[in-house]
Amino acid sequence: MIGLIVTINIKPEHKDAFMASLEGDGRGSNNDEPGCLQFDVLQDTEDANRIFLYEIYRDDAALEAHRAAPHFLKWREEVKDWFASEITRHIATPVYPKDADWVKRPKVS
Repeated sequence: MIGLIVTINIKPEHKDAFMASLEGDGRGSNNDEPGCLQFDVLQDTEDANRIFLYEIYRDDAALEAHRAAPHFLKWREEVKDWFASEITRHIATPVYPKDADWVKRPKVS
């Protein structure tokens, strides 16, 4: 299992368009990627232009499949100029729930 925690700072003038595009990536990740077990988008309560992503992938192949997925490639191209700073990524190993306890979320609309 691979956990990914991403921090994104958005240029304020692009916030609405960025969030709409990110929703498409999140929906595609949750609905169309069997190896993506969780893809959450969180907004910082102190800075509305700071977004956190919490992602869980079954393995390296699932993470690579995400990075090659059409919805991710579309999102990456759409938002490439809307970042206020470099993206911060942390890769982690999920400890709880245990690997065997993770289940794929149902599709979301």
